[in-house]
Amino acid sequence: MSFCQFLTIFELVFFCYLLSVMIQEMVLSKIQNFIKSTLKELALPQVDFVIEHPAQMEFGDYATNMALVLAKETNKNPKELAEKIVELLVKNKPDFIESLSVAGPGFINIKLKDFVFIEALEGILDEGDEYGKNKNLSSQKIIVEYTDPNPFKEFHIGHTMSNAIGESIARITEWNGAEVKRACYQGDKGIHVARAVAHKIKTGVEWKSAKAVALSYAEGSKLYESDENFKEFVVEVNKKIYDETDGEINQIYMIGRTLTLEYFETMYKILGTKFDFNFFESTTGEFGKALVRKHTPGVFEESEGAVVFKGEKRDPKLHTRVFINKDGIPTYEAKELGLAKIKYDTYPYDISVVITGNEVNDYFRVLMSALSLIFPELAKKTRHIGHGMMRLPTGKMSSRTGDVVTAESLIEAVSQRVREKMKTSEKDLSGDEMFVSQIAVGAIKYSILRQAPGRDVIFDFDSAVSFEGDSGPYLQYTKARINSLLEKGKDLGLKPNIEKNQKISDLEKMLARFPEIISEAYENTAPHAIATYLIQISGLFNAFYANNQIVNSSEKNVSEHRLAIAKAVGQVIQNGLSVLGIQAPERM
Repeated sequence: MSFCQFLTIFELVFFCYLLSVMIQEMVLSKIQNFIKSTLKELALPQVDFVIEHPAQMEFGDYATNMALVLAKETNKNPKELAEKIVELLVKNKPDFIESLSVAGPGFINIKLKDFVFIEALEGILDEGDEYGKNKNLSSQKIIVEYTDPNPFKEFHIGHTMSNAIGESIARITEWNGAEVKRACYQGDKGIHVARAVAHKIKTGVEWKSAKAVALSYAEGSKLYESDENFKEFVVEVNKKIYDETDGEINQIYMIGRTLTLEYFETMYKILGTKFDFNFFESTTGEFGKALVRKHTPGVFEESEGAVVFKGEKRDPKLHTRVFINKDGIPTYEAKELGLAKIKYDTYPYDISVVITGNEVNDYFRVLMSALSLIFPELAKKTRHIGHGMMRLPTGKMSSRTGDVVTAESLIEAVSQRVREKMKTSEKDLSGDEMFVSQIAVGAIKYSILRQAPGRDVIFDFDSAVSFEGDSGPYLQYTKARINSLLEKGKDLGLKPNIEKNQKISDLEKMLARFPEIISEAYENTAPHAIATYLIQISGLFNAFYANNQIVNSSEKNVSEHRLAIAKAVGQVIQNGLSVLGIQAPERM
């Protein structure tokens, strides 16, 4: 018996109905789940298939490979199978489908009628800042931890990268309907702190700024590596910082901690982040240490005076890590164990996302193995995302040696290039520091977010601040150009108004995809999907702008329709930039 005999006309019509739901709700999983359930009911094999946009828009608005997949499982000819399915679908297609066709070896292409995209345009203008949001995760409580600069150190460009990725993931998660809390975890106790404090005690240097504190850390680190006596002094200071037994050391410690934390807050404000929770190693350390002691022996074991977790016993890909050192002080690993439980007690999350540099990926795998033995439910809820490194063309940096590129210095260097560019533009906004900061921070963030989180970024100043091509300023400029067009239209008495009988172009079709992109960005942890989409939209709009006179009072209906398209494009760009954590200046 053939597949088409199994699949009734009613079921095919229901297929089309659910495709309509998909267009309205932009949830591809619904149509996939329906087909899978239908195949199950019909005793046909359960297969994975995709419904996606064809690479070339002229092929259709959607395409599915289900006939190819089913044919492989049932040993049938995929093209013949696809043609029979399409034959039935055409006879019973709903009014929103223009046509269905078979392409290549058995793909089914689906072309929608123009009114679907007219309705999408209306939706953009009606929903405004809310367009693209969905409720996929409406029942979820998710905490996202990122940035994590350590007091007593510089806030460097690596923290900028973590912040940009973390903030965008937090916003993407919110746009998918979840309740999101932002968290920052900071090492305010540890050997790095002791190096800075010991350096100040030995040299008497004044600490009046976060920069002075970070310099003590860098200089103290050099001495720690080269001077055995200083190293012994650092170990002694470290114990006293943990024990809080020395009044003078504790006072110095608090000065350094306060100065750096206050400075970090100024950087968060510049970058557009406000954390809901700040967690510190000074709190998680003792709790983590108690957890390790409680599970020794068992999960952990003693080794040469320290307490370790031998990860290779559970998985040959893992390795041994120290959780309590021979001086009885908890390491980062023990503190992270404590953090997982403290986080949950503070905010009972469904998912905990932890964003760090990928240089700790192996360490985190060991940590998760240990966590799964102590708090198995929390381990299941924890998701680690490792991001690449950020470098300037000159190479790597090291906060230990003082060879560090601070976030502040990078922002200022980019800001200076923006000022120089604006001085040669029609509108000289080089003196508007808020505007300059929006462009500079946007340029940096976009350079980070335009590619997958796991990849390294070599920051290129020229391309980052370019007002053409694949850059943040290009997107900001396109939005500002649209603002100018709308103002010009307003001055001539024209207002955006959709004409339903106008022919639809690729631009309007691309606009309708934005809600899908938001869902995809969450599912694939892909802020770069939004960045790529915004560049595509901007390119299509600028081509539209070049080939059409948008503001023309002698052609009122046409001009107002084009203004409606421009306004919709501007709204989508603004919403997309907002999800990426990038501001869109009103004028440029």
